[in-house]
Amino acid sequence: MEVGVLALQGAFKEHRKILKDCGMASREIRKPEQLAGIDGLIIPGGESTTIGKLMVEYGLMEPVREMGFEGLPIFGTCAGLVLLAKDIKDSTQPRLGLMDITVVRNGFGRQVDSFEADLEIAALGLKPFRGVFIRAPYIEKVSPNIGILASLEEKIVFARQGNFLACSFHPELTDDTRVHQYFLEMVRYGC
Repeated sequence: MEVGVLALQGAFKEHRKILKDCGMASREIRKPEQLAGIDGLIIPGGESTTIGKLMVEYGLMEPVREMGFEGLPIFGTCAGLVLLAKDIKDSTQPRLGLMDITVVRNGFGRQVDSFEADLEIAALGLKPFRGVFIRAPYIEKVSPNIGILASLEEKIVFARQGNFLACSFHPELTDDTRVHQYFLEMVRYGC
């Protein structure tokens, strides 16, 4: 098995490191042909507008969208969450539109407002997960088919819809592998 990590911009190296720590092979994805044979895809944090424009420019938007509709597990962190959303408040930027959610970009503030917080995520066990929030978005609205995995200050920060997983925070910037392990369970068992 092998997980692709979109490597156009953002924290893709950190995701590859944590995947390695989990014992999972990974490859960087920059071109459509590199998608062949992957068992899951991670869309990292970074700048969602830039990543979206680059996905369009490099011909990745449609193949990734199609693979998602066909059941490929896709995990988006921070900017990746924004790209997975069907609706982005006050934005027309390129997006995959795979998850039935409305997202607020930079919902917790700008770069100077970055913070860490302990999150209670029942799917990961009793121990809180330390979330790293950097210019973090949040999910403002969900349809009934969305599983809410965690909230902070009454804002949804971690959610799942079938083969799609998305979080506002950066689990790749911690040593805690539980969020990635959760995604890898989706990959291994076909959601």
